[in-house]
This record gives sequence, C-alpha cells and structure tokens, in this order.
Amino acid sequence: MNARTAELDRRKALALLIGSAAAGCTVAHAATPVPLKNMRSRWSFVVDMEGGFGPDDIPALAASGLNAISMTLGQVGNAPGRFEALIGDIAKADGLIERYRTNILHARRFSDLARAKATDRTAVIYNVQDTSELEGDTSRITVLKNLGIGVVQLTYNKRNLCGDGCLEPENAGLSDFGREVIAGINDQHLLLDLSHGGQRTISEAARYSKAPPAITHTACRALVNNQRNLYDEQMREIAERGGVVGIFFIAYLRSGIGQPALDATPEDLIAHIEHASNVVGEDHIGIGTDGGVAALVITPAFRDFWKKRYEDRVHQGLATAGEGPEAFNYIPEYNTPDRFLRLGDDLSKRGWPARRVDKLLGGNFHRLLGDVWDA
Repeated sequence: MNARTAELDRRKALALLIGSAAAGCTVAHAATPVPLKNMRSRWSFVVDMEGGFGPDDIPALAASGLNAISMTLGQVGNAPGRFEALIGDIAKADGLIERYRTNILHARRFSDLARAKATDRTAVIYNVQDTSELEGDTSRITVLKNLGIGVVQLTYNKRNLCGDGCLEPENAGLSDFGREVIAGINDQHLLLDLSHGGQRTISEAARYSKAPPAITHTACRALVNNQRNLYDEQMREIAERGGVVGIFFIAYLRSGIGQPALDATPEDLIAHIEHASNVVGEDHIGIGTDGGVAALVITPAFRDFWKKRYEDRVHQGLATAGEGPEAFNYIPEYNTPDRFLRLGDDLSKRGWPARRVDKLLGGNFHRLLGDVWDA
C-alpha cells in the first residue's frame, strides 16, 4: 500500500490535506454554525475516538458538539518506509493545528482536553492504527510519544510483528515482540487500542497490559457475524480491565459474512450500542465513528474513488466481509455534523437517562484518557 492509497483508504485528515478533491471526496459544511459553547453545554465531554479530520471539517465543528476527536496518522500494513511516512504525516497534521489554532488544539496531555473545552476549541488526538511504524524497534514508542501520538493500535486486520489481526485464520495471538511493545506503550502512558485485532490477540493483550486498553471502533459480533466485530467475551475483557469499547457508524453494523454490504441505519447502531452496554455496562462504552465531521456528499467522483478503494483493499487482503463498492462509511440518517447530538436525542427518547447518554457520548473515553495519560 503506497502513501496515497493509505491516506485515501482511511478518509482521515491527511487525505483531505493532500488532495481529497482529486479523489472526489466532497464534504458539505454546516450552513449556519452554532456557537460551540451552546452545543457543547448539553453533554459534559463529547469524544469521537476514531474520526476523520481535515480543513474541510473546520466549518462543521461548531455544529458537531465535539470536544475531542482522534485522527489517524501514518499507514497500515507491513511494508518498508512506514516510520518515515508517519513522520511526514505528523508534520502535516502539526501544520493543520497551527493553521486553525483558534478552532483546534493538539491534545498531548490530559489537561489539554480541559483547555480545549475552556477555550471553545476541539482537541485533536493523534493516533496510529498499526505498529508497523515501529519497524521492529521498540525505542520508537518513545519517539511517537514525543511527537504527540496519544493512541497506539496494536494490529490492523492482518498479522504483524506484534500479533494476529482479525483476518488471520490461525488466530495465533500475541507475540513476544507484541508484549514488549505493550510494555513500552504502558511505560509511555499511551492508550493501547486493540481494534482490528484477532480474538486471541485482543484477549492476551488485554490481560498483559498494565493499563486499561480500548477498542476505539467496533461493533457486536453477537448481532452481526463480521470479522471486525467483537464477541461478547472480548468486550467483557476490555471492561474488566477498566477499558472502553467504542461503536462505529459503518456497514459492519449490518453487513456480515455471507451478507450483502449495506448502509447501516440508526436502528442498527442503537441495537449494537444497547447490546454492548448490556454486556460491559454503561461505564465502558463509547463512540468511534470511523468517519469525518462534515457531512459526506456521495458524488459520482466519490463513487469511483470508493470503488477503487474497495478493489485496492481486496487486492491487499485488508478487506473484510461486509465491505463493498456501495457500502459507505456512514449512516445516512446521521450524515450531519451534529450526529452525536442526534444520537443522544434518539437514545433519550428510548428512555436512556441523561447520565448514561453522557457517558456514551464521551464521558467514558474522557475518563479513560485521564486514567492512562495521567497515570
């Protein structure tokens, strides 16, 4: 996977920074932004623990209600040059933060989250979704921390030096190197993310980690049999260690093995949220949309890009069941910047008390970041 493909593949900040228009990834802006303080006063702290972000999302922030968003930098998969590419991505993201410093700030420590809220800005958390950037060198974990990475995901779908991802049929689990990496992540007070991991890798890593881990973006395998979704057992293991499980807004909420790839609905999302909440309890569930802030506009050019993206993922062995050229990473009914607030309203109508909604929309991930970063 080359740098251009990887950035487009994730629809994250760097894709927007270096040419989303060429890819046909067109986003819409909020027509009349509402002051941040008015939207954000409804919930204590709203967090998207896996979201896309770039310049085109800035106008949408005012309506989003987001206090913090975690954006992916670097590339996934086993190939040379991963560390060098990540350094370049961090430099571009730092430039984005500086350019829009009145709207956003880089959250390097837990106190930055409070500072962002106090100044009506959105805190941007840097994450990586693979440890391929280490290229076998655990000393680079310290470098990642010094460069402002706050969340490190151990594996991405396939096997790497740390362990097996969710697409590996052998399900071999965590390696000795993986244990060294987790120890380094713990020592540097970074959040360990076990999303995209294999069943054994997740279980073994959760038990080995000295700090609470997270699954920032997933769904429930008890409802949809998809490799990217978690069994109840893995969700409980995360919760038992004090961690948080984030539910995403993509096709895996509906599409699984042997099922056609279809857009998810609000009903699908809420079913997964309520199942996960029943499994892990209200203190261990959150949201990681795996999408952007601004509304996604499905243009002909974007359809062409998405089809090519899907074909590339199939070729690289990264695609899971439930992906497809017409299965976009969004929920059409929540395709607005204020999707978190709309979800909160929908859950309130279902009888969720305000306390429980508040924890889901960000309170739990906010607490977890404090537990790990300030430990």
